[in-house]
Amino acid sequence: MKILHIFTPEKQALFWQIVRYGLTGLFVTACQATIYWTLAAPVRLHPQVANGIGYLAAVAVGYVTHSSFTFRGHGGRDNQAARGVRFVAVSLVSYALNALWVWLCVTHMQWPEWSPIPAMLFVTPAVVFGLNRQWVFR
Repeated sequence: MKILHIFTPEKQALFWQIVRYGLTGLFVTACQATIYWTLAAPVRLHPQVANGIGYLAAVAVGYVTHSSFTFRGHGGRDNQAARGVRFVAVSLVSYALNALWVWLCVTHMQWPEWSPIPAMLFVTPAVVFGLNRQWVFR
């Protein structure tokens, strides 16, 4: 992209990292949301149980893809085990946010099972990107 030449190399790197995060994050979040909705709506599993199962799948897929693609070459301050522990901690924040959206929309507001998905797709990933970039993959 020609317009990127006006930015410093650090800003360009951040831009491409955000692009990679968006692509990876959409994939991981779509996996989680699909599992959640499939289990909550057609299967009629409790929405929080469905969210928990979707979360576990997203953590596994997310760690691999974010480590190897999104944040490749970023940081490297310590070993994989410590990074993995921090990733799981951040993923618990993600889980808690998504559980909040499910409770707020489905349980509290009694909206349809799909209603928390917009917050799962946009709000949660924005928060998690900041935590991953500043703490996990630093």
